[in-house]
Amino acid sequence: MDKNKKLQSKRLRRRRHVRNKLRGSADQPRLCIQRTLKHFACQVVDDQAGKTIFSASTRDKTVRDQVKAGGNCDAAALVGKLVAEKAAEAGVKTVKLDRGHNKYHGRVKAFADAAREAGLQF
Repeated sequence: MDKNKKLQSKRLRRRRHVRNKLRGSADQPRLCIQRTLKHFACQVVDDQAGKTIFSASTRDKTVRDQVKAGGNCDAAALVGKLVAEKAAEAGVKTVKLDRGHNKYHGRVKAFADAAREAGLQF
């Protein structure tokens, strides 16, 4: 139990360190990522208004039909493309990437690269 508390406190510290530098606004909202063992999700948030503009995850019906497993790089890349499409529909061109306590590699990097290739800037 002590080890789990220590890991959780380290994650919380890293998350706060990243989040203190990022504040989303209406013209440049925050793109926050949630990564679990089975799924990958993200949402675009306007922090000034305190509202989520849109979200996407491997639990969505459009993505769920296309991927075999939701916890791999291919699924994260597919979510990245979906986010870029939804951003274009909502009129969002640039975002601030909030990776939370996750390192920028693996699924997070695959997600970011796919979103950039689809036209989203950050």
